[in-house]
Amino acid sequence: MLQMVKRKQQPASTCETPLECFLQIPRSSKREWKPLEDRSCTDIPWLLLFVLFCIGMGFICGFSVATGAAARLVSGYDSYGNICGQRNAKLEAIPNSGLDHTHRKYVFFLDPCNLDLINRKIKSIALCVAACPRQELKTLSDVQKFAEINGSALCSYNIKPSEYTLTSKSSGFCPKLPVPASAPIPFFHRCAPVNISCYAKFAEALITFVSDNSVLHRLISGVMTSKEIILGLCLLSLVLSMILMVIIRYISRVLVWILTVLVILGSLGGTSVLWWLYAKQRRSPKEAVIPEQLQIAEDNLRALLIYAISATVFTVILFLIMLVMRKRVALTIALFHVAGKVFIHLPLLVFQPFWTFFALVLFWAYWIMTLLFLGTTGSAVQNEQGFVEYKISGPLQYMWWYHVVGLIWISEFILACQQMTVAGAVVTYYFTRDKRNLPFTPILASVNRLIRYHLGTVAKGSFIITLVKIPRMVLMYIHSQLKGKENACARCMLKSCICCLWCLEKCLSYLNQNAYTATAINSTNFCTSAKDAFVILVENALRVAAINTVGDFMLFLGKVLIVCSTGLAGIMLLNYQQDYTVWVLPLIIVCLFAFLVAHCFLSIYEMVVDVLFLCFAIDTKYNDGSPGREFYMDKVLMEFVENSRKAMKEAGKGGAADARELKPMLRKR
Repeated sequence: MLQMVKRKQQPASTCETPLECFLQIPRSSKREWKPLEDRSCTDIPWLLLFVLFCIGMGFICGFSVATGAAARLVSGYDSYGNICGQRNAKLEAIPNSGLDHTHRKYVFFLDPCNLDLINRKIKSIALCVAACPRQELKTLSDVQKFAEINGSALCSYNIKPSEYTLTSKSSGFCPKLPVPASAPIPFFHRCAPVNISCYAKFAEALITFVSDNSVLHRLISGVMTSKEIILGLCLLSLVLSMILMVIIRYISRVLVWILTVLVILGSLGGTSVLWWLYAKQRRSPKEAVIPEQLQIAEDNLRALLIYAISATVFTVILFLIMLVMRKRVALTIALFHVAGKVFIHLPLLVFQPFWTFFALVLFWAYWIMTLLFLGTTGSAVQNEQGFVEYKISGPLQYMWWYHVVGLIWISEFILACQQMTVAGAVVTYYFTRDKRNLPFTPILASVNRLIRYHLGTVAKGSFIITLVKIPRMVLMYIHSQLKGKENACARCMLKSCICCLWCLEKCLSYLNQNAYTATAINSTNFCTSAKDAFVILVENALRVAAINTVGDFMLFLGKVLIVCSTGLAGIMLLNYQQDYTVWVLPLIIVCLFAFLVAHCFLSIYEMVVDVLFLCFAIDTKYNDGSPGREFYMDKVLMEFVENSRKAMKEAGKGGAADARELKPMLRKR
């Protein structure tokens, strides 16, 4: 990794370590190491492979649009293969096909609430109609009157509106009564029921842990009743995360202790409030409660007891962990202080989660749209009921798998681009001695280097994660399909394999992140960077363990603080809401959203700390502070190194042992 200038052989006594003698690095050399100078494109074949893969993704989208899937998706089609809102060609051996639906622009399902969860579709006859019924129709007479007034026939094409109440065919070819009020979905021309409780069976099938349907209905009603509070609390978690990021910038030196105290107070306060609310509701007289609200009160009391016990156990475990890790805070404070300076000089780092999330949302929207296109593409085939379905035959039917792999690989690619961008910006900051000479926008400069040199490296790293993630997802799918059918041994083996693949994925993700940092420093390919990063992480295992335990734990405390604050506000608001029902599900939704938001923001800070440590490890070994070999590191880290060496000497171990912990990534030339 280090670019050396060939010199005359020095005496053997001038090199102090075998590595220096092997590489012929004289200790007396005054040549300054200058990182970030060698720039070359890395992993070009992988970039070409990724581009070809993306072209394949584009081909899938273009194929589905070219075969008419776009028109069938947007305009919709009936059970006989006719696209609504246009003239249609006659399909061979298909009755009621080839109709003129120019004035019938909406798809109407005779039984919209009859869902097929296995095949992910509505098990109902679909017709093209001129208008959706805006009001509930309770009888066939109402359906007939609606057809006569609006010119929109809701029964099969073979039945005239005047025959709705006279023929026996109306039982199978007219809508199920009562017909719920519906409205067209914007841009997709489907008549959807206005009341979402129509899909209660669908929710009941998804939520398998609920055995009592009445409980499910109360949970759903609790979410609908508290939707304004849920939205406000989600916004609160976003604001708290932004405030915490601002605080990290300016008071990073005392941030660790502030977070520790706040988490202690927050966990104690939250636990106390939960026990107080439980005791208060338990003492409240039940005679004054009306019978309809009695079950709701019992559900809330049971939920409060579970929350209180869980919060108590969590608080005890939290205290024990903080007690054990209290002596390993010094290095974390030093790195947090430097990371705070990084955010001061690179304020755009705070907005990295927004850009990444925006890119992911755009790609996911494209992926879902293409998936919907694929669901309506193919040739018309008559099913067992005599209705038309569109299916792909031949090799093209496997485009689904290609599309799913694309979802994982490109999503990981976008996340890896964020890691490389952050690493490049932080590396530029660290190895710039005079911070006044920093680029005007180091983030944009890092993006420029990523696009020009390192897209292949990012593609290769994200593909490795994809190779591990796909088998794990396949095993999870198999486990879900065989749930309750496999024996204990098979279930244990499946879970073990899933767990091992998950651990491997996390280890590779951490190694990839450090490999991107090595690439940003030395412009080496992915394999070389990963090897170098692995070597330095192993040789500095103690410091890595300290940072990954103490540093990550401190950031985890920040996430806990945001979740506790949002959850506490949710408890108070939901408890004193007059028209609430069961607020177990709303509170869970709010806490999950708060944790996700906090994780997105604080993960950037975690990346910065990890990148700083790798730069610090290289800097400490290759430079010794002498003229021509000055440190790049911040003064706070210099003080930490000196204090650590003094402490080691006083303990009888000497400074050399500490120095041996920090070894750079040296590449043989």
